[in-house]
Amino acid sequence: MAISKTEKRRQTILGIVSGGDANVEALSRHFGVSESTIRRDLAELALDGRIVRTYGGAALLHGHGREPSLDERIQLHSDQKAMIARLAARHVQAGDSLILDAGTTTAALARALAGREQLHILTNNISALSTLAREEGIELTVLGGSVRRLSMGTVGPLAELMLGRITADKVFLGADGLAAGRGLCEATQEQASLKSRMIAQAGDIYVLADATKLGYTGQQAWTPLERPWTLVTDAGASAEQLAPFRADPMVTVLVASEGPGEGG
Repeated sequence: MAISKTEKRRQTILGIVSGGDANVEALSRHFGVSESTIRRDLAELALDGRIVRTYGGAALLHGHGREPSLDERIQLHSDQKAMIARLAARHVQAGDSLILDAGTTTAALARALAGREQLHILTNNISALSTLAREEGIELTVLGGSVRRLSMGTVGPLAELMLGRITADKVFLGADGLAAGRGLCEATQEQASLKSRMIAQAGDIYVLADATKLGYTGQQAWTPLERPWTLVTDAGASAEQLAPFRADPMVTVLVASEGPGEGG
């Protein structure tokens, strides 16, 4: 059977990406097609688990569903994560009790909350502890459990048991991937289960996810989002990526951009 023009282009894109990160603009010029066409190609390749989306482009996924190390996560999209964190912090008020998930974007939120008063934060985010523990205005509770070194977070039945003894006003979640109408995807069932417990124990739900996470479904464990929630993402998210979230009546979409007026 003859290979379609679209599939041939996508195979060529894979070859280009294998030589290093490739951006949408350059791929658009190379193939003489629109940037929206390239974004669709990259989205389909990511859904197939053949690449991972990056800010403005794509990179080769070494091993199906390989989870990036913590060091790799910290380096990826740090500016976008900081903008997301600043926007999320605007939704935290004095007197709030918060559940703060593991992850680099939620760790950025911890830094954005420095100097705040009258907060109680419950977290499994080991990377955020050094920031939060220095804040006199923040009461800090650490979730026990098994340490997952790839994400520097605690997981497991002990963490879930402790969560069952407390409630919070808001939860701020990270994720490996996020699909409208489906939920969050993670590398392990332990992570997905703990996130479900966090959601159950919180009032308002916020998911902090940079543009590369939107529509990514390359991990095997899922946490459903079955009641109203808020997506906080960055301005790199395309209209196509945001469309299914904006069409979902349970989702409020907030987009962070640079400057004092960020968000919307």
